[in-house]
Amino acid sequence: MVKSRNVIDELKRRGFVQQETDPEKLYELLGNESVTFYVGIDPTADSLHAGHLLPVMGMAIMQRYGHRPIAIVGGGTAMVGDPSGKTEMRKMLTREQIVENSRKIKLQLARYLDFSADKALLVDNYEWLGKLNYIDFLRDIGRHFSVNKMLTYETYKRRMETGLSFLEFNYQLLQAYDFYMLYKNYNCRLQMGGDDQWANILAGADLIRRIEGADAYGHTFPLLTTATGAKMGKTEAGALWLDPEKTSPYDYYQYWVNVDDRDVKRFLLLYTLLPAEEIEELGDLHDREYNIAKTILAWEATQLTHGRQAAQEAMSAAMAAFGKREIPESFIPSSTVPRAALQIDDTNVPGGEISSSELAGGIQLVELMQRFDLVKSRSEARRLIHQGGVNINNERIQDSEQMIDGRSTNQGRIEIRLGKKKYFYINVH
Repeated sequence: MVKSRNVIDELKRRGFVQQETDPEKLYELLGNESVTFYVGIDPTADSLHAGHLLPVMGMAIMQRYGHRPIAIVGGGTAMVGDPSGKTEMRKMLTREQIVENSRKIKLQLARYLDFSADKALLVDNYEWLGKLNYIDFLRDIGRHFSVNKMLTYETYKRRMETGLSFLEFNYQLLQAYDFYMLYKNYNCRLQMGGDDQWANILAGADLIRRIEGADAYGHTFPLLTTATGAKMGKTEAGALWLDPEKTSPYDYYQYWVNVDDRDVKRFLLLYTLLPAEEIEELGDLHDREYNIAKTILAWEATQLTHGRQAAQEAMSAAMAAFGKREIPESFIPSSTVPRAALQIDDTNVPGGEISSSELAGGIQLVELMQRFDLVKSRSEARRLIHQGGVNINNERIQDSEQMIDGRSTNQGRIEIRLGKKKYFYINVH
């Protein structure tokens, strides 16, 4: 546990602050008390993805400073659907699907949060939302909300253009009621979330003030994009999932080790628990230093999500594909990245198989690339070849009609590299 300074100072230093309600009072509260706070988790999928990581890392930092996180799995609100940031209504899930998704999500959160001895809680809002009497809810809660005010919020204004269902219109009331119930049951005084939740957070704090006459607070995290403008955690294959069955630890490692140079220090602050002062001391990075910093980022991020063994296997595979990287002891000393030489192991490098009999007759390279999902189409494969971005067994291919046959193997395999970031091998048997 860290007690040397106010957690708000640490959150600001690392880039976790977008907006706060009553910042001075909140700063004083968090500096003087251990505060129970909550973050909502959407259980509409059976895994979190990289887009969830910013609030999860924010929760982890808060807990390290002595505050107690509650992760609200929205089992009740997921049956309604949050219109925030959406242009159309979400797909409705069954209660059974939501319960199973929640179970898997808690296992992932446990890598970041300490749930022992109630140091962190996972709570399903279906516990109270599933028992609501609609008439009582309208009389006791609904009367505190102004429709005119709700329609001024950007979330609702945007959805009015495409069609806002009455079901979704209720969402803000339900989330505000969550905050109220957590205040009553757990003395929860702070809600944290993405900046698209600002209106919902304000509604909850206001509801607590109206009913209980008590102060409650809100804090939002920035909505991140990468330096290229892409949504955080989006890859060519889709979302960057925390579930190893959806995104392998190797691919997860590769995402972080290949981030844009402009993002590396920012991501070290946001997506690792390494000391901020050590990251800031790096100063302006140059050339080889970027690769060292990216290796540390990839190691720390993968270790947090998948554990040390999976991170080590991913790092060994990456070195087999792209070469070894030496990490100086002085470069972020607190990092747990292995400094000694690792055994280079390509077991976890993505690969496939093909029979020698099929290869004997020859296969066009563009067909082979499409078959193993290295490209989305043959035209994309031809474009990559023309741009000089395809290497077979470390030889650049310049002919888009190139044929691959038995002579193309090297020790029983065909090694394909696309650009500097994608490596794939095909075992010939």
